[in-house]
Amino acid sequence: MQQKNRRGLRQNLIFAALVLALAAGLALWRQATAAPAPVAQLDYTGGQMTIALDRDATYDIVSGDYTIHLQVQNGAIRFVDSPCPDHLCENFGWLSRAGDWAACLPAKASLTLLEPGR
Repeated sequence: MQQKNRRGLRQNLIFAALVLALAAGLALWRQATAAPAPVAQLDYTGGQMTIALDRDATYDIVSGDYTIHLQVQNGAIRFVDSPCPDHLCENFGWLSRAGDWAACLPAKASLTLLEPGR
């Protein structure tokens, strides 16, 4: 009887090891095949800059008579706390896919998401 319990325990341990190995392999595969986050290109009075979306951050950029406030979070970016009179740029919300764009016309600024590597 004791030998039967050992065999059952051994089979359970082998099964658990196989499940863990499969889960680890799947996690590595998902990480290797994940598409890189797009990057944001900001064109504004006084310049142009590229903003990586792979880490959370806030940016305050002077554009003409306005200071643009941008927030990056979880691979997306948005205008926040706009000083302009209509706050329309805030209404664009979070931009997260290549091709998404937003503009703050009073600050003469536009934000466009590009494919990584561009």
